[in-house]
Amino acid sequence: MTAEIKGGPLFGDIAAVPSKSDMHRILICSAFADGKTRISARGELPDDVAATMRCLSALGACIERDDGGVTVTPAKSVPETAELFVGESGSTFRFLVPVAASLGVEADFITEGRLGSRPMVPLIEALEAHGAKFERQGNGVLRVSGKLSGNEYAIRSDVSSQFISGILFALAVTGGGSVRLIGKTESAGYIEMTLDALSRFGIKTEFKNGEISVSGKLKSPGAVASEGDWSGAAFWLCAGAACGGITVTGLSGQSRQGDRAIVEILRGMGASVEIKGGAVAVSGGDLHGVELDASDIPDLTPPVAALAAISEGKTVIRGASRLRIKESDRLAALASSLGAIGADVKETDDGLVICGKEKLPGGSADSWGDHRIAMAVAVASVRSGEITLSGAESVSKSYPGFWKDFQELGGNVKTTEGSK
Repeated sequence: MTAEIKGGPLFGDIAAVPSKSDMHRILICSAFADGKTRISARGELPDDVAATMRCLSALGACIERDDGGVTVTPAKSVPETAELFVGESGSTFRFLVPVAASLGVEADFITEGRLGSRPMVPLIEALEAHGAKFERQGNGVLRVSGKLSGNEYAIRSDVSSQFISGILFALAVTGGGSVRLIGKTESAGYIEMTLDALSRFGIKTEFKNGEISVSGKLKSPGAVASEGDWSGAAFWLCAGAACGGITVTGLSGQSRQGDRAIVEILRGMGASVEIKGGAVAVSGGDLHGVELDASDIPDLTPPVAALAAISEGKTVIRGASRLRIKESDRLAALASSLGAIGADVKETDDGLVICGKEKLPGGSADSWGDHRIAMAVAVASVRSGEITLSGAESVSKSYPGFWKDFQELGGNVKTTEGSK
């Protein structure tokens, strides 16, 4: 799909979409709890969440979707074998590999895109030490067999927090245990999100001195609401900072989502940010560059980079080397796609250096098949000439209604199938 965007400001109010990070977690807890769970969630669910729902169904859960959310009836029994189509969802893949191994299911995990080549070694080594077996089948398929034994794990924590979360889910499904973290912990906020989700389902948790313990059985709360997504909201909040005023509703200031750090980043760049209840309102100011350590908030790099490109002065983003192993090499993609519309963006080993301009001339850019790159280009469009963006459909991975909401805020965009 190609999006033809006529640059211009965005204004108004928009409701946050459900957090895919939160949805993954409460769906998994619901699928193995002691009773049915109703999950409230607004709007169309992202492709990644659909992948988790599809895989949990293959493991025996019954999942029903309607306009107001999802109803999950937990698995009464699990199959001996299963095919799990995870698509490009890293969370689905890394969360459910340990779960399948803990249940003793021989499972073929079928990946797409770059997911099959993204790092898995620390997780595989930790699970092999407890009896799991792994075999690459080719064509992006990883076969998991055997059944995990024991309940005390140790794993490197400097590659992906998703590995730790996956083991925590496996332990919660099978009665509890502990995980010892080795090395610097990346994206610790996402581990806290997992512990929060487990607590909502009756699991007792403790995170102390580099070791996490969980105990108890998963108990359905009956009904639970998905949090609003700070990661998706960050794009609108950055756009609001650049062009005059956007309010995003349905966001929790007490959320464990690390990307709520966007509030302080925007204030540091000179924007005016006001929070009332679950509404976050951002309006512009004398925007200027900042220095940002993105090691715990890598997903904020794309929207902040886009805003920095149309702010005064230099912005330096560091600690974002893990972005090279996402759906695209996001550092290269941001430098290329923002550069294609006139921004001054240069890559470093672990980040970006951006010299802002008052307005970008526009041009033709590519999403690199990456939802966050497409949305970053949309943010930059608020102070640019006309942009032609190829691969605009990639937003469906995390935000299927993005272009509709872009128009709701006054954006002028025309989407057509195919590419130019």
